[in-house]
Amino acid sequence: MRKNLFIIMALTLAFSLFVAGCGTKSGAGTTNNAAGNTAAPKEEPKKALKIGATAGPYSDMVTKAIKPIMEKKGYTIEVVEFNDYVQPNKALANGSLNANLFQHVLYLKKFAADNNLDLKEVISVPTAPMGLYSKKFKSLEEIKEGSTLTISNDPANLARSLVLLQDIGLVKMKKDVDPAKVSEKDIEENPKKLNIKPLEAAQLPRTIDSSELALVPGNFALAAKMDLTSALKLENMSENFRNILVVNSKDIDTQLGKDLKETIQSKDFEKIIDEQFKGFSKPEWMKAAK
Repeated sequence: MRKNLFIIMALTLAFSLFVAGCGTKSGAGTTNNAAGNTAAPKEEPKKALKIGATAGPYSDMVTKAIKPIMEKKGYTIEVVEFNDYVQPNKALANGSLNANLFQHVLYLKKFAADNNLDLKEVISVPTAPMGLYSKKFKSLEEIKEGSTLTISNDPANLARSLVLLQDIGLVKMKKDVDPAKVSEKDIEENPKKLNIKPLEAAQLPRTIDSSELALVPGNFALAAKMDLTSALKLENMSENFRNILVVNSKDIDTQLGKDLKETIQSKDFEKIIDEQFKGFSKPEWMKAAK
C-alpha cells in the first residue's frame, strides 16, 4: 500500500513538473514575442532597376528627377548611359534594362516594328527643344542662298528637323509624307537652295563653327553647353516628338509601370524640372494638371 502511495506521489510530482515546464516555455515564447514587437521590423529587400538614357540631359533627368523619387518607393536605381539610338531599345528588350528614356513615340513605334520588339511608352516627359543655331547669321532673314545646313541623320531627329524647317519657311515637304520615314529626299521645295548635310546628331554642335547653320537636338545642345535661348529658332514641339519613358509591354500595368508613371506625374518631379531643366518644353498633360 505504502509502495503504491509512493508511486502515485512520484507520478503526481512528475506531471506537475511537466505542466510547469510547458508553462515556462509558453511564457518564454510570449516574452520573446513581446521583445520582438519592440524591435525594428526587417526591411523588405529593395527592387534593383536599371534605367537607360542617352548621355546628357536625359541621363541627368533620370539621375536627378526620377531616381530620388523612385528610391523613396523602395527601389535602387542604376543609370546606364548610351551614345546612340539603337542599343537602348535592344537592351530593354533583352532584359538588360527595366526602362529607358531617350526617344519620341514615332521613333519607338518604327524601331519596335522593324526589330520585332514588344515595347510600350509609360508617359511623356519634359523635352529639350531642337534649335536652329548659327554663328554667321543673327536672324532667319539674314540666311543666304546656298548656305550649308547640318541636320541629324537618325529617324528620331530628322523628322523633327524637317518639320521645323518647314514651319519657318526654309523648305516645303511633299504632301502625305510618312513622318516616321521622312528624309531630306522628301523635300519638295528648297527656296534658298540650302546645302543640307545629314550627320550623326552628336556631331552637330561641333559643326556650328564650320557651317552656316546647324539644327541641333536639345539634348546634344545642352551636352555641349550650348544656350538654348541663343537659337535663331526653337521648334514648336509636337507631342509626337516629346521624349517618353519606355518599358517592356509586359511591365506597363505592373507595380513598376505604375510607380514610374506616378513618379513622373508627381509635384516633386516637376519641381526638379523647373529648378534644374530650364527651357525644357513640358508635355500637354503636365500643363493641363496645373
